[in-house]
Amino acid sequence: MKVYQLNNESVNGSIEITDSELLYAKAQDGLLELSVSLGLEVMRMMLEEDVAQYAGPKGKHKTAGRTGYRHGTEKTTVVMGGSKVRADRPRVRALDGGELPLPTLGLFQNEDPLNQAILSKLLAGISVRKYARTVEGGADSVCASKSEVSRRFVEGMDVLMQEFFTRKLDQDYPVMMIDGLELGKMTILAAMGIDSDGKKRVLGISEGGSENSVVVKGLLEDLISRGLEADRPRLYVLDGGKALHKAVLDTFGKSAVIQRCQVHKKRNVLSYLPESAQANASMAITMAYREFDYDAAKSKLLAIASEFEYKYPKAAASLLEGLDETLTVHRLKVPGALRETLCSTNPMESANSACRGVIRRVCNFRDGGMALRYAAAGFIEAEHGFRRVKGYRQLPILSSMLSAQYARTLETRTA
Repeated sequence: MKVYQLNNESVNGSIEITDSELLYAKAQDGLLELSVSLGLEVMRMMLEEDVAQYAGPKGKHKTAGRTGYRHGTEKTTVVMGGSKVRADRPRVRALDGGELPLPTLGLFQNEDPLNQAILSKLLAGISVRKYARTVEGGADSVCASKSEVSRRFVEGMDVLMQEFFTRKLDQDYPVMMIDGLELGKMTILAAMGIDSDGKKRVLGISEGGSENSVVVKGLLEDLISRGLEADRPRLYVLDGGKALHKAVLDTFGKSAVIQRCQVHKKRNVLSYLPESAQANASMAITMAYREFDYDAAKSKLLAIASEFEYKYPKAAASLLEGLDETLTVHRLKVPGALRETLCSTNPMESANSACRGVIRRVCNFRDGGMALRYAAAGFIEAEHGFRRVKGYRQLPILSSMLSAQYARTLETRTA
């Protein structure tokens, strides 16, 4: 598997810049969308650095040598990607009461940091250290060394993306969802965790689909290397990919409890039915999964499979395949609101939609590394809008159930 460490000079399968003008023309609109989002985030970071120069670190009011103090925020407009964008600007007052200027704000209000030269370099994925060398000497280039603020902007974009791929995973995640995202002709496999407070977080992404065992294994091993607790009893919500299923069990062993996505299951079953039979079948399967009791739900699903057996044997076989794992939340007696959240990979859809929105105008990706960078930008943006999952207050109940099942499994093995 190719491992892409974004903008790192020691990249396996590193990306060559061939024709930045052509790349820019092909991906201009999509790149602008993702870059404006990331650029605003970087601008916030840079403005905080400016404020800290005057007032010291946030929350530390007695910093020696400070020359000003924080004075709230106000709305302003900045230039980003060729357009004026609304943003919040922090205010700083001098100790004698006068307003203090913020160098970063001056740049963003008077110049567009996302000009063609910078966009081309960001698209190509070059590192900040290579940036000055690459743009040096070009008539239309903007050399980062000309402006400290410009350099900080490019560097901030680079750091933000690198942090996404390398951030530590030392929080407790009782739930992990893994699903594939189609980006043009490329597939990105994404893992999303739900922590003990019900907050979602994209844990990692990799180029390739859930049927590629090497890709899946590589993604899971990367998560563990960054601090994910491997033997923590955890619910894994997955699609029906066999390679993904096997890789999760091989990697996490008996601590892994698998919930097959009910939405994927129903979709697969309906694909084997004629259109005239799909509406009734869909309703019947949905109503069966809505049963709270495990035995009642399974009984209804078995009855549906029996009805399919004569006329639609492939639909029946599809429904029966892995049926018990689609009912894990029933067997564990997960409470209602949380069960609705965990019965499918739908909670990942908001993140996937953000990625699709960011890249919807990009027709072709040159390679997997380029698709991976676009996906990362989309996920970074999506995380700002994440909310706690429905039923999050019931997560401690789920954790207790998973721990109890894991303990029983260990007792059985040692008996």
